[in-house]
Amino acid sequence: MTKILVGTRDGLFAFDLAGHRTSRDHDGRPVTSIMRDGSQLWAIVDRSEIWHAPDGRWRHVTTLEGLEASCITMTDAVHVGSSEARLFRLAGSVLEPVEAFDVVEGRGSWFTPWGGPPETRSISEWGSDVYVNVHVGGILHTEDGGAHWDPTIDIDADVHQVATAKGLVVAATAEGLATSSDRGATWTLRADGLEARYARGVAVYGEQVLVSTSSGPRGGRAAVYRAPLAGGSFERCRGGLPEWFDDNIDSGCLDALNDGSYAAFGTADGGVYGSDDGGHAWNELVTGLPPVNHVLIVPD
Repeated sequence: MTKILVGTRDGLFAFDLAGHRTSRDHDGRPVTSIMRDGSQLWAIVDRSEIWHAPDGRWRHVTTLEGLEASCITMTDAVHVGSSEARLFRLAGSVLEPVEAFDVVEGRGSWFTPWGGPPETRSISEWGSDVYVNVHVGGILHTEDGGAHWDPTIDIDADVHQVATAKGLVVAATAEGLATSSDRGATWTLRADGLEARYARGVAVYGEQVLVSTSSGPRGGRAAVYRAPLAGGSFERCRGGLPEWFDDNIDSGCLDALNDGSYAAFGTADGGVYGSDDGGHAWNELVTGLPPVNHVLIVPD
C-alpha cells in the first residue's frame, strides 16, 4: 500500500492515500528529514539524531554532535548534511566527515542573507552523479564518490532544493526553476507562468515538474505550479486547492513519484494535499497536523 510519511514539529505521521492515519512515531520530537532506501526508512529526529527503520521498527543509530542535521539521503551510502555546510557519510554507526567537501573551491564565499553560517540543505543523485545544495552556496557536484567536488550554479542563484530525474538536474531557486541537461555545466532559468518566483520546493512527477513558489522568504502568494519537464510555461495548480497559501511550501515538503502516479505536499499550517492526475486536481487529505517539515511518498 502506497503511503505518505509526514515529518512534523511533533512527530512522524503515516497516512494512506485516503488520508487515514496508519501510524505515528517519535511523538513530541521534531522530524526534519525522511529518506527511503528500498523498503528501509531513515529519518533525522531532534535535528541531530539519525534513526533507521529496516523492518518498520525505528532504531536510533547515531547522533551528530555539535551541529544540526538538515537532510539525509542515500547515494552510494547514507549521507547527512548539516549546519555550517558540512557533509557526513555514515559508516556503521559513525558519521564521518566528507573531507573533500570541507575544502571545496568557493567555500569561503558561502553565506546566508541574515549573516549566519550556511547549511547543507538538500542532496540528490542520478547514477554516479551526486548533487549537494548549500544555502547559500550553490550546488556542488561529484562523480567519483565524493573524492572531488566541483561548483556548478552561481551561488547568487540562491538554491533551496536540488532534484534529479532522467539525467536532468532541477533546482528551486529564488528566481524560479533552474535546469541543467549537462550535469550542471550550464543552467537555464525557467519562470514563465510563475506569478511569484521565489521557489522553495521541487519534485519530478513523471513527465511533469512541480515547484512551490511564493513572494519571498516570509511567504505570501504561495502556490504549487506544474510544467512539462522538457520545457514550457508553468501553470498554477488550482483544482481542490486554496487560491493562495500564506506560508511557504518549503523545501522537502513537496514530493512525487517518478512514474507520475502520485504527488503530495504539506503546509506550515498542518495540511497535506495529494494528486494522482499529474497535478490537475488535488485532494485535501489531512488537516490539523503540527507544522510540516518533510513529506515522503513510499510506493507499494
